[in-house]
Amino acid sequence: MAASEPILNVPRGVSAAAGLMIAIQLVRGLLPDDIDLTVLLALAFIPARYSGAAPELPGGYLTAVTSFFTYMVVHAGWVHLLVNVMWMLAFGTAVARRVGNAKFAVFSVLCGLAGAVTHLAFHFGEMAPVVGASAAISGQMAGALRFIFKAKPAAYHGADNILAAPLMPLGETMRDLRILGFLALWVAINAYFGLTAVRIAGQEGGIAWEAHIGGFLFGLLAFGFFDTAPRLSEEERRIV
Repeated sequence: MAASEPILNVPRGVSAAAGLMIAIQLVRGLLPDDIDLTVLLALAFIPARYSGAAPELPGGYLTAVTSFFTYMVVHAGWVHLLVNVMWMLAFGTAVARRVGNAKFAVFSVLCGLAGAVTHLAFHFGEMAPVVGASAAISGQMAGALRFIFKAKPAAYHGADNILAAPLMPLGETMRDLRILGFLALWVAINAYFGLTAVRIAGQEGGIAWEAHIGGFLFGLLAFGFFDTAPRLSEEERRIV
C-alpha cells in the first residue's frame, strides 16, 4: 500500500466525463446569447424532432440522431451541472473502479440513451428540450446499488472493498430494505422535481424524471453484463 494517497482518487473515466461537461459549460458562457441558444438546442434532446420539427430546429435531421447522446453533456446551468457532477462522483466513481474506465463509459452512455428513449415514449412531439447527464448517472447509481451494500470496508482498504464485494442478484437487490429505502427517497425527489416548473431555452417543463427512471432501470438490469471481472475470494479478502 502506498505511503500516501491522493485526497480525491477519482477514476479517469469519471474525471474525463466531468471535465468534458464543465468545459462545455465554460465555452457556452463565453458565447453570445443567441449563439448559445443555438448550441443548446442543437445538443439538447427535443422530442418534437421526431414528429416533423427536425428541419426547423438547429442541426436539422443530423441532430435527430446525435442528440440522443449529446444531451448528456450539456446542462441548464451551473447548479444543474454541479449537482450532476457530485452525484457522479458518489456513484460513478464506484462503478468505474468496479468495471474499469472503458466499460464505465459504454455503460453510462447506454443508460443515458435508455433515458432519452423512455422520455421520448412519454413526451413524443413535445418541444421542451431535455439536457443533462442525470439519466446516465441514475444508471450509475443503479449499478452501484447492485454491489455497494455488500462491500465491507472494515475488512479491506481502498478500492479493494469495491472490487471484492459480490454482485447482488436482482431479486436480492429488490428485497434489501436499505436499497428499498434509498429508492423510495430517490423516487420521491424525482416526483417532487418532476412537478416543479423550470425553463430551458424559453420552454417551460419539469425535470425529465421519466428519463431518470429509464436510465435507472437500464442500469439496474444491465449492470451484470458489464460486471464480469473475477472477484477476490474470502481468503484473498482477508489477506488484503
